[in-house]
Amino acid sequence: MENNRIQEFSETVIQINRISKKTKGGNQIRFSALVVVGDRKGKVGVGLGKAPNVVSGIRKAISQAKKNLIVVPFKGTTIPYQISVKYGAAKLLLKPAPAGSGIVAGGPLRAVFESAGVKDVIAKILGSNSKTANLYAAMEALTKLSELGEKQEFIKRNKENAK
Repeated sequence: MENNRIQEFSETVIQINRISKKTKGGNQIRFSALVVVGDRKGKVGVGLGKAPNVVSGIRKAISQAKKNLIVVPFKGTTIPYQISVKYGAAKLLLKPAPAGSGIVAGGPLRAVFESAGVKDVIAKILGSNSKTANLYAAMEALTKLSELGEKQEFIKRNKENAK
């Protein structure tokens, strides 16, 4: 029964930071890992894990990313609508792209779309250079896209029922 639930996820480590904290006994060194997890079929998640060593930090980040999976809406091989999102200092612009144009996105956004399985998209980072902020902004944008899609379908169903 356990084997039926296992899904194959691609895990991409985006960034590993070394964190040092001054304490009474000296410096306390830890690591934070930023990871993107996706099944390349429409599910993607982002996780940030902190631990005394790198491997534990990555493991924590992956488990957090799997807890925060979202479903990405598709229209063919791209996203359904253009959307602009602001998350903290990060600003993103996501646009649908014609089939065959590929993922035109910089840095961490490329990993999100590859993990989600989006083949064609244009994305521009307009605000912060922080990878963490940009990843969370991308997740917010994809969440809003799915909510917009649900609203569109709800409106469409109500119009059909009214006829």
